[in-house]
Amino acid sequence: MLAIERCLMVKQRRSFTPEFKREAASLVLDQGYSHIEVAHSLGLVESALGLPQPARH
Repeated sequence: MLAIERCLMVKQRRSFTPEFKREAASLVLDQGYSHIEVAHSLGLVESALGLPQPARH
């Protein structure tokens, strides 16, 4: 594999503005949407909102 191909395969981590984070949190905390609903409506994976994941036993 060429070095350029390896570079193209690396995904960059997305960053979000403080305003975007506040608005996403407001949808969950103030408007009663679940974090799953908010993540999906914003086109994000559920873990992107930075909420704790439930413990697995």
